[in-house]
Amino acid sequence: MAQINLHHLRLFRAVASDGTLTGAARSLNLSQSALSTQIKALEATLGHALFERRGRGLALTEAGRIALDHAEAIFRTADDLTATLRETGRARRPLRVGALATLSRNFQMQFLRPLIGRADVEVVLRSGSQAELMRDLDALALDVVLTNLAPAREQGSPWLIHRIAEQPVSLIGTPERVSGNQRDLADLLAAEPLILPAPDTALRAAFDALAARLGLVPTIAAEADDMAMLRLLAREDAGLAVIPTIVVQDELANGILVQVARINGMHETFYAITRERRFPNPTLASLLRG
Repeated sequence: MAQINLHHLRLFRAVASDGTLTGAARSLNLSQSALSTQIKALEATLGHALFERRGRGLALTEAGRIALDHAEAIFRTADDLTATLRETGRARRPLRVGALATLSRNFQMQFLRPLIGRADVEVVLRSGSQAELMRDLDALALDVVLTNLAPAREQGSPWLIHRIAEQPVSLIGTPERVSGNQRDLADLLAAEPLILPAPDTALRAAFDALAARLGLVPTIAAEADDMAMLRLLAREDAGLAVIPTIVVQDELANGILVQVARINGMHETFYAITRERRFPNPTLASLLRG
């Protein structure tokens, strides 16, 4: 088996960082042709193309992304060895996770908990909008996107949509607000100020449909698309919150908030979105299997 030339690997990392042969060659004080030759030699050793041309620049292929992950691990280990004069253990395999910025942090931790404390995994977390995260997933800069918004999967779409959890939705409030309250759900929704998900969310659409069926015009005290903000508004006693129980599980356990009523027929669905890949991340595969 051909041995990887670490010098070639360093040059590859420089090109991946710059995104162009011209810029990397300038920073390395090499000719562009010499740099190109050595990158091709590394590709021949690995048996895969590492870059593809995108406009005037170069983008990593899937094999290139994997090679860069290993290159970073190799050079981190080498740096540690130089600094400490001893081995520091196995290199960690990175798992790049994108999460919708408004998604429940409790749900994210529940998904990632099996990885916490593992010596062979480095979890890299990013938050952003759905569009930003899906672009990064398509570019192989992320391994998985956690969201409560399932993307459309048209013919030829590369997305793999994993439905990983379905959480109940309840009416939640402070003990002071609900103390001695014996009213049924419809009466509570009609009488109490409500903290609701934003109008453009699936959860809000389900609530509006419920209100229409019950013939209610609710009093809206606040609305937000951020689950953390819904939780904080409930804690501040702005009203009764329509919220997935996982978002407030700590407050429920500590008695800071209480569940007034379960809203039957409403739930929050959580998805893990991946891309079809020739080289899927094995760490992610074990998470998705549950």
